[in-house]
Amino acid sequence: MTSARHAPVVGIAADDVTGATDSVVQFSRAGWSSRLLLGDLLPTSAAPGSALAMNSDARALETASARTATAGAVADLVTAGADRLYLKIDSTMRGSVPAQIAGALDAWQEQHPGCFAVVCPAYPAMGRTVEDGLLRVHGGPVEDSPAGRDPITPVPTSAFAHLLPSTTTVSLSGSPEQDAQTLREAANGRVVVVNAASDDDLRTLAAALVAAGPTAIPAGSAGLAAAMAAAWADAESVRASSEPAPAPQGHRIVVVVSSLHDVARAQTDHLRSRLDPADLRVLQPAASLLDRPDRLAQWTAAELAAPHPLPRVVVVLSPEPAGTGGLALSGAEISRSLASVVEQTLDSTDVGALVLVGGDGARAVLDASRAQALRITGAIQEGIPVGVVEGGTAAGKIVVTKAGGFGPVHALSHTITELARTLTPTPAHSLEATS
Repeated sequence: MTSARHAPVVGIAADDVTGATDSVVQFSRAGWSSRLLLGDLLPTSAAPGSALAMNSDARALETASARTATAGAVADLVTAGADRLYLKIDSTMRGSVPAQIAGALDAWQEQHPGCFAVVCPAYPAMGRTVEDGLLRVHGGPVEDSPAGRDPITPVPTSAFAHLLPSTTTVSLSGSPEQDAQTLREAANGRVVVVNAASDDDLRTLAAALVAAGPTAIPAGSAGLAAAMAAAWADAESVRASSEPAPAPQGHRIVVVVSSLHDVARAQTDHLRSRLDPADLRVLQPAASLLDRPDRLAQWTAAELAAPHPLPRVVVVLSPEPAGTGGLALSGAEISRSLASVVEQTLDSTDVGALVLVGGDGARAVLDASRAQALRITGAIQEGIPVGVVEGGTAAGKIVVTKAGGFGPVHALSHTITELARTLTPTPAHSLEATS
């Protein structure tokens, strides 16, 4: 067994912030010291047994830009000391996945000639599986799920023959060395897809990837990340980290819903229906304000200057995607506008925690606060990591991140209830009673 001082540093290149945190939290759970790197200053010698995530923002980019952005993220992770690589892609294959894979291979082959990518976005705990070369969501084709109707990056087919042309899909036997050879041969020097319908299937794949060594790049969602975190930890004797959980700085929770995904909208509606009106304020600017910073700032100031103080929960919500007279801005532009609302809110009142729903919004809020890193400390529930901001104006604040397309309708209200229990209690209203 390798001693702890020789444990590897795992680099996670992710296509958005929520995917990065959802993957790196799996390493935190398995004993790795885990961070999402956000600032311009990169560590040059990360401690052995660390997992470092970087966001490429590649999901919605066109092919050439996505490839370059992913290659840049991987190169930065190598600079930070990564000697294992995990490529986090969307579990429903939304966005520029082929370009992300190409970019990861471009950069990783500088250190590991002959590298190849092993693709499996399955996340059985969230209903995502790969069966017979088809991507399924809760048993149905991905194109019939909300991912197929995504307003930014819709997925038109469940067949990997079309999602990743010129690739082969394989199933594994359970013999790590034999499976590693199967992956090498089927990849033919570039990319192979693997079927997986259960957590056991992912553990089988992880064992094969450990046997294949660092030339094999796992490419998947948080499901495969969890299996790889455990497999690499077992193989390299990674010891559990002892970094403390964040201490709350206040009782108020600001929820930022930048995602336009149907699932995020339904979860937000459910939260609003469950909370006592005295506990909730919704800040939803009109679409016409989003490309007019001065008017948006004036609107926000007026909302925050309302006669009554802000309640326990403040929801900052993007405009409705339909019926707004044509919301032509990109997801990133919408998110930057919402982040400015959040900044004014943070300046005007005490906030103990931020709940960031949607990758673009999470990135925009953290960028606006000049955060340098997000130290991941655990998860409130599957797919919903929690951590603490390091550096910037929001340093020390608890941050929860959540992908817009994940979870049951009650996921957001449950998150608020659980998070409220960790914050400074107040005698005013009980969030638990109605959530």
